[in-house]
Amino acid sequence: MTTQVFGHKSPDTDSTGSPIIWAWYMTEIKGEAAKPVLLGEPNTEAAFMLEHWNLDKPEIIGDVEDGAPVVIVDTNNPAELPANVNGADIRGIIDHHKLVGGLETKGPIDIRIEPLACTATIMHKMIGKDMAQAPQAIKGAMLTCILSDTLEFRSPTTTQEDRAVAEALAQELGLDLTDYAAKMFAAKSDVSAFSDAELIRMDSKEYEVDGTKFRVSVLETTAPEMPLGRKESLMASMKDVAAEDGVDEVLLFVVDILKEEATLLVPNDLVKGVAEKSFGATVTGDTVVLPGVMSRKKQIIPNLKV
Repeated sequence: MTTQVFGHKSPDTDSTGSPIIWAWYMTEIKGEAAKPVLLGEPNTEAAFMLEHWNLDKPEIIGDVEDGAPVVIVDTNNPAELPANVNGADIRGIIDHHKLVGGLETKGPIDIRIEPLACTATIMHKMIGKDMAQAPQAIKGAMLTCILSDTLEFRSPTTTQEDRAVAEALAQELGLDLTDYAAKMFAAKSDVSAFSDAELIRMDSKEYEVDGTKFRVSVLETTAPEMPLGRKESLMASMKDVAAEDGVDEVLLFVVDILKEEATLLVPNDLVKGVAEKSFGATVTGDTVVLPGVMSRKKQIIPNLKV
């Protein structure tokens, strides 16, 4: 039976590229039939990666069948996975997020979780000398994932390992790392074709703080004026998305990659309180700038207070 390899819902570049990388490794190196799948449409940066490296877009699935063999990458959180994930036969987990709990396996499995910025960096280590057999497209996907998750090494999640792997891959591929990253971020920043609700859900995770459920959404961009120019309609849609998704509030952070700061939209007193208690900010209008805030995983989620 073919093993399905997938990441989290609302797939970003790492959750699109890492399943492709690991399915290649399982199939071509380990001799085990595997295929990458997605749990939603990839974002614009991930779509750029697929086109640039001539990679097929993986099939999008809604759920997994009982007993289906799967490998989970770039998450270990059941809330970000198919509803029937515990009915599947989970064969492995490769991740770089904190251990959440809630997944159940049929037997002992291989789990690799490391405090690195990107799942693809962990995979590079696991694949080891067999990386020499990787085609250009797999190396390109790996590089794209690392540059995306580190925001070209600007994110505080970046480690020396992430940087070293990315620089080595860029050299192997004959790429100017900065030029390539600029093309990636330009693709990520073009959000004109997306509805407000799609933007809010594009890169978001659910998180509960003292009984209050949040959808914590991040838009990483080199053109913050594009989403911020839509702030009124975005704030109206945040209320609708919260109701539809069964959360109490949406927190939407527009991360300016170049200025290395985040702007939080503040539609009401609850979000104003979150901004003030979590980040020590002084809120006077419907947005607040948070200097140096780049990472949801390291700087936003751990600091959230209500």
